[in-house]
Amino acid sequence: MIRTKKQGMLVVLSGPSGCGKGTVIQEFLKKNKNTWLSVSATSRPQRKGDVEGKTYYFLSKEAFEKQIQENAFLEYASYAGNYYSTPKAPIKEKLEQGIDVLLEIEIQGALKIKELLPETIFIFILPPSMQELKRRLVKRNTEDLEKIEKRFQRAYIEINEVSKYNYVIVNDDVTVAAEKVSAILLAERLRVDRIEEVFLDTIEEDIHEELIAKKFFDNTKIEEKIETKNRIDSQ
Repeated sequence: MIRTKKQGMLVVLSGPSGCGKGTVIQEFLKKNKNTWLSVSATSRPQRKGDVEGKTYYFLSKEAFEKQIQENAFLEYASYAGNYYSTPKAPIKEKLEQGIDVLLEIEIQGALKIKELLPETIFIFILPPSMQELKRRLVKRNTEDLEKIEKRFQRAYIEINEVSKYNYVIVNDDVTVAAEKVSAILLAERLRVDRIEEVFLDTIEEDIHEELIAKKFFDNTKIEEKIETKNRIDSQ
């Protein structure tokens, strides 16, 4: 028998804007209940519809900078005058409970985490094509054409970082892409370095100890145990 370590796995998922990584994550979470999607912290003002602890952890700029000094974040960055970060404490708590933690963060932050925690699982989500990526960005209808073009140009730069990740998934079908994320985590869980110990059941262990101790003078005793084990296995 194999007993795996209780510690959860930390998984970073990145990809260019418009690749559909958020949709893939939500599809993945439907069938993977032992996974927690990490919540980022920000110093931006809370908006209508935002939920504390779900959308973000909302901090004042002063409180955010204090936590930077206290080394409370795995990584942080500043965008448009506001801070965004990945808090350490809730992630550490979930991992120690044996819960896998999924981070959806930009490549800049992902590479910082890779320096700090290289054992993290890094997955890159690609669009089926750059034409499809542009179509998705336009279809969202949330930005003007100038901003869409900047995102599209940035995507070319970001895709060049794919070699720094462990796995790559092309998101041409959301369900299939989510299943591939599940397959990656299953394979990672079976890695030898995630095994805590290999152990045998009681009778098998007794037989093993008898043989290791070279107690061959009492073959009857070993044979009796083997017969007992065979009898139990056949029931």
